[in-house]
Amino acid sequence: MNERTEHAMDSTPESGRRTVYDVVVIGGGAAGLSGALTLGRARRSVLVVDAGQPRNAPARGVHAHLGHEGTPPGELLAKGRDEVRRYGGELRSGSATGAERVGDGFRVTLADGGRLRARRLLVATGLVDELPDVPGVAELWGSDVLHCPYCHGWEVRDQAIGVLGTGPLAVHQALLWRQWSADVTLFLHTMDEPDEQQYEELAARGIGVVVGEVAALETCDGRLHGVRLASGQLISRQALAVATKLRPRAGVLASLGLAPMDLEMAGTVVGAHIAADPVGATEVPGVWVAGNVANPLDQVVAAAAAGVRAGAAINADLIAQETRRAVEARREPFSARLEREVCEVVLGDRRHGL
Repeated sequence: MNERTEHAMDSTPESGRRTVYDVVVIGGGAAGLSGALTLGRARRSVLVVDAGQPRNAPARGVHAHLGHEGTPPGELLAKGRDEVRRYGGELRSGSATGAERVGDGFRVTLADGGRLRARRLLVATGLVDELPDVPGVAELWGSDVLHCPYCHGWEVRDQAIGVLGTGPLAVHQALLWRQWSADVTLFLHTMDEPDEQQYEELAARGIGVVVGEVAALETCDGRLHGVRLASGQLISRQALAVATKLRPRAGVLASLGLAPMDLEMAGTVVGAHIAADPVGATEVPGVWVAGNVANPLDQVVAAAAAGVRAGAAINADLIAQETRRAVEARREPFSARLEREVCEVVLGDRRHGL
């Protein structure tokens, strides 16, 4: 066997045999592909399983990513997939529904009934933005309804921007968006009324405040035309900033005993995430996370960097295991335990008649 196949036996589902990869990456966004690329360049056998539901699909372009400014998200991911393949990585369309430990590795179950074997897992499934329940918000999400000024502020600079108040951070959000436009209006909607200091700050920055719930967004030719209040009043706006609930796609991690934890900003819960150390290692040995599933506030470039860090950490972990086994084999070339481990790698599920 060469170095690439030493710990991975390629096979097809039709043969009844299962493939054992060094690493299965679940999620093919910026984080997952960057991790897979790093591992492929480290001469690891890698398979990326991707459901094809990137969080930033509605966006027109990726921003603040040096060298890729304004690149459409789909184009960036297509280039990333090509780069992963260039270094021997494999990609498979589908969703992972669960995972379980088998020996010192894992078995991953897919929605189509397929099963994969891996020595390590990197989960980069991202998150889902739960939008405010206001008619028109979902339809304009990613175009005229926005959440991050660093992602979209330049594109709506100097426009009439509204901020939908749904929680305690809305005043902060309005003050933030004021950097990109002098015409910012805060719609109190369902948030608590600002205190005196907050009103003073808003007034000092020339930010208007509108009392009353928002009933719907009005459009014209597919673009935002204005914000309709429950009172019937229509206030003209060209863009609307909203706060979303950041819900990680963590179903496959739940099967491994990893549950999302609340994520707070300034004492307010804004979503949830999977806890991990700085390189993405979770409390379950052999399982790493990267990207928005772990750090919901990361932009694309930060998610990609997290994938690189996790990929390097996984490779180092595998090297440590392989070194231990090599030392043991040198000291004790023939042992029942080593024979069992070889059988697990070579035979996989067939050893158990599966």
